[in-house]
Amino acid sequence: MANTAAQHDAHAHDHPGPAKYIQVAVILFALTALEVLAYEIGHGNVLQGMQAMVEPIVVEILLVLSAIKFALVAMFYMHLKQDEKLLSGIFVFPIILALGLAAALIALFSVVFMLVK
Repeated sequence: MANTAAQHDAHAHDHPGPAKYIQVAVILFALTALEVLAYEIGHGNVLQGMQAMVEPIVVEILLVLSAIKFALVAMFYMHLKQDEKLLSGIFVFPIILALGLAAALIALFSVVFMLVK
């Protein structure tokens, strides 16, 4: 029982404090603001001079920014950064599998649509 308490105390020091969570929240807010800005530039009336450059890649920009936000939320608010590697692997492996499956389906449908044309 004493060994478990000592392990818990040692593990408790690994968790970030409130200042780190506030810092992550500010970063998440900034990334969300960038997402809104990217959308507004690509499809709205903001910064018309950049619209021609941003409009073709607005979806890719939004996907990258949302992936960064997902990673931050998973690492800090779901405590994956402090968990054991096995638990992180159990969480991350299905995500990688799903991304691979989605990429394979996109490639498959791209080939099918090219053949149909």
